[in-house]
Amino acid sequence: MLLMVSVTVALASALAAESNWPQFRGPDGLGIGTGRPPVEFGPEKNVLWKIDVPFGHSSPCIVGNRIFLTGLDDGKLVTFCVDRADGHELWRAVAPVDKVEPTQRIASPASPTPCTDGLRIYVYFGSCGLLAYDLEGREQWRVPLPVPIVEFGTGSSPLLADGKVILVCDQDMGSYLLAVDASTGQPAWRTERPEFLRSFSSPFLWKHDGAEEIVVAGSLWVRGYTVRDGREIWSCAGMARVSNATPLAGNGVLLVSSWNVGGDAGDRVTMAPFDEFLAANDRNHDGVLTRDEFPPGPIKDRFSQIDVNKDGRVTREEYEHMRDVFSQAVNQLFAIQPGGHGDITNTHVLWKESRHLPYVSSPLCYNGRVYAIKNGGLASCYEARTGRIVYQAERMDAPGDYYSSAVGANGCVYVASQKGSVVVIDASSDAPQLRVLARNDMGEQIFATPAVVDGQIFLRTEKHLFAFAEKAGGHE
Repeated sequence: MLLMVSVTVALASALAAESNWPQFRGPDGLGIGTGRPPVEFGPEKNVLWKIDVPFGHSSPCIVGNRIFLTGLDDGKLVTFCVDRADGHELWRAVAPVDKVEPTQRIASPASPTPCTDGLRIYVYFGSCGLLAYDLEGREQWRVPLPVPIVEFGTGSSPLLADGKVILVCDQDMGSYLLAVDASTGQPAWRTERPEFLRSFSSPFLWKHDGAEEIVVAGSLWVRGYTVRDGREIWSCAGMARVSNATPLAGNGVLLVSSWNVGGDAGDRVTMAPFDEFLAANDRNHDGVLTRDEFPPGPIKDRFSQIDVNKDGRVTREEYEHMRDVFSQAVNQLFAIQPGGHGDITNTHVLWKESRHLPYVSSPLCYNGRVYAIKNGGLASCYEARTGRIVYQAERMDAPGDYYSSAVGANGCVYVASQKGSVVVIDASSDAPQLRVLARNDMGEQIFATPAVVDGQIFLRTEKHLFAFAEKAGGHE
C-alpha cells in the first residue's frame, strides 16, 4: 500500500513538473501546445529523430518521457510505447481481436487516439473494445465491446473525466455513451442514444463556471451530459447528418462544427415520401427496397446508411428516418454559451457561420480566434466571442483534403493536409489577414494530429513518427 502511494505521488509530481499531451488534441482537448516549436521542418530539417511505425491514424499521446500510439501491424492491432528522447520502442501489446473491423478505403482500424492519466494508458479499438495498460505495458483490464454497426470503421477517441473513461459509440443502430471506472474498468454508467446514427466525433470535456460537462456532437444534435451519471443536461440542434469534427471551447464559449453532403442550402439532398418512392422503384412489389431497386444518385450512394440493420432491405421506417435526417441536417460552425438546460437551440447560440466549413478537421480556438480549415486548403478565421469574420476561405496554397486537426503554439497554427503538407499560419491576435509562414512537405500522407510539447513537434505520417525541434541536428 505504501509503495503504491509512493508511486502515485511520484507520478503526480512528474505530471505536474512536465508538459504532456494526454489525449486527442492535448491538454483539455484544446489543441494548444507549449514552448517554441520550429516553423520550418521536414524529413531533412530540424529532425530530432524519426522512426518507422505501423499503419494507423491515431495521434501521439504523451506523458513524461513516453509516447503512446496504436497501429495495425501484420494483421494485429497493437498499442506501442516509444521513448520521447530518441524514439526507441519501450514496449508493444497486442489487442485481443478475433476479426479486424472493416473500414472505409483510406481509413484505419487504429484511428482512436489513446488517453492517459499518468497511471495508465487507455485505448479503444472498434474491433474489440476498451483496454487499459500500465505505463510499462502490462494489461490492467479490458472491456469487450461489440464492433460498431458502421462499415466505415471507428473514429471516436476515449476521454478521461472524474476518474472515468468516457467513450461515445454512435452507429447506425444502438448508439450509446459509456463510462467505466478508470482504475478497474467496471461499469460506471451507460446512456443510450437510440435516435443518433453514425458519427465519428470524439467527446469533449467542457469546463466552465466551476463545472464540467461531457459534450457529444452527433447527427443533427449536439448534447451535454453530466460526468457523474451521464444524464442529459442540454441539447442543441443545428448539426449535419454525420458529425466528424470534435467540439472545443475557448473565450467562454463552446464551439461546434459539422459539415456533410446534402446539408448546404444550395446543395440539399431530398428524398421523396416512401410511398411515392416505393411505387416508382419497388420492382418486385414486396413492400421493401433493395439496393438494386434504388435509382443511381446520392440516395443510392448512401444505401448502407439507410439500411440501418444491414439486412440488405430498406423498410418504410428506415427510409422515413433517413428522409427526416436529410431534411433536418444543417451544416454550420456555431458558438454556444454555457448555462443552458433542455433544448437550447433558440436561447444559447451566440453566432453561427454556414459557409466554408471543415469536413473532418476540427477547428482551433487560439488567441481569441477560431481557425477552420476547409478541404482544398481554404483557411477561415473568426472572433471566438462574436463570430466576426477576420478572413474567410483564403487559400493556403496547400490543396487536398484535411483529416488532421489544427494545433496552436507560440503564436502559430499548424495544420496538416492528407497529401503531407504541414502549413504554419501566423496566429497573432491582431493579424488582419491570412499569413502563411511556412509550408513543410513531409513527402507522406498525414491523417494524425500533431502533438506539440515543450517546443517539440511529434508528427505521425503514413509510415513514420517524427520529432522536430528548432535547430536540431537533422538527417543531412
